[in-house]
Amino acid sequence: MESNTTTAAPSTRACPECGSPVPLDAKYVEWCAACGWNVDPAAPDAEPGRVAAFRRRLAREYGDQLSAEMEGGADGSAPRARDSSTVPASGVALLVHGVTALLVVAGVLLVVVGWDTLVQPAIGALLLGIAVVLRPRAGRLPKDGQVLYRADAPRLFELIDEVGAVVGTAGVHAVVVGPEANASVTVYGVRRQRVLYLGLGLWEILAPQERVALLGHELGHFAHGDVRHSRVTGGALHSLSVWYYLLAPIPSTRLPDLFVNAVTFVPRWTVYGLLRLLDGLTLRASLRAEYLADASAARAGSTEAAVALMDRLLVAGSVDQQLRREAVAAQMRGGRGGREARDQAERGLWERLAAQFAAVPEHEYERLRRVAVLRGHSVDSTHPPTHLRRRHAAAVGPYPAQVAYAGAREAAVAAELAPSRAVLARRVILDFVR
Repeated sequence: MESNTTTAAPSTRACPECGSPVPLDAKYVEWCAACGWNVDPAAPDAEPGRVAAFRRRLAREYGDQLSAEMEGGADGSAPRARDSSTVPASGVALLVHGVTALLVVAGVLLVVVGWDTLVQPAIGALLLGIAVVLRPRAGRLPKDGQVLYRADAPRLFELIDEVGAVVGTAGVHAVVVGPEANASVTVYGVRRQRVLYLGLGLWEILAPQERVALLGHELGHFAHGDVRHSRVTGGALHSLSVWYYLLAPIPSTRLPDLFVNAVTFVPRWTVYGLLRLLDGLTLRASLRAEYLADASAARAGSTEAAVALMDRLLVAGSVDQQLRREAVAAQMRGGRGGREARDQAERGLWERLAAQFAAVPEHEYERLRRVAVLRGHSVDSTHPPTHLRRRHAAAVGPYPAQVAYAGAREAAVAAELAPSRAVLARRVILDFVR
């Protein structure tokens, strides 16, 4: 009779560089904590474009300076995110809006007084069309999410109000729930009402107090302000970005295209220079606002939760990949007509996502923290490097949790989000493979 005992596969192997034990897990990268072997085998995933590269460089430079400054004397209750560059930034922004206003005036004059020829009204209409594209715009509610108002989710809004009171601001008028691993705040409409975008891809992988810290960070942007999202400066950045897009060179070797590229060369680089100038004048204040928002996260959810939130941001980039794998697996099991397979995939989708990311081992987080330092990882090109944000969140405090989120309260909020979770699970399974 054969023995039922089998030799278990080793859970570690020797590092090829230094011989130290390396944990083995098929789901994660093999790397050595002792010498750093294979800590970053993948290529950096930087945002493309000259403007994004400039912003990343400034974010790294200013991020390190600001982190050192704020850790040296900040207690998390620092003043609003204003510095000496705000005034000249407003001046540049008003200049940009002045150009838009000039286009409107010139367009109206050409249309009204230029009827002797057909050319002048046509040019005037073109100028007015460009001015419409460049105009400052009131934000709108995102159309790709589930919109909740206070009557739809009173316990969720109660939680948001309590977090807002801790960080020194009011709550929001609406919450938009989507599937992405993201969260943000903005304003919409002429009355600039507040809205919180809550991505289930991020919310579901967080522990309860980490969710409070996330709300504290987002509402902290309202409490501390951010010049890049103000009506004047934010609108100017939008206008310059549109100009830069419209004046982009045409990738062609035909003579007419080469002529257009030559004609737009000077305006294009003028716009690029203004965009860099306004970025340089506002990015430091914006990065400071991020650090202040992280301090707000620590005050609301606890220092420990705010630091853990930074770690979660390191793995959040793979949430979309996992959701796509879930969608593909559902399609393969049942085909596009397999309703039963899709229903099964939709049920428990968010629970499976949370379980997978809860199982990420500490050695993988440590690897990602080291990669963040090597690459200067950040959420995007306008955020400070994540490892500096983590260090700052740990330095301001330590704070205990001022907003508790567990037990019956957590269950009540989950029940209010349940309809949105079901709708978005269906959308993930149906749309992520298209």
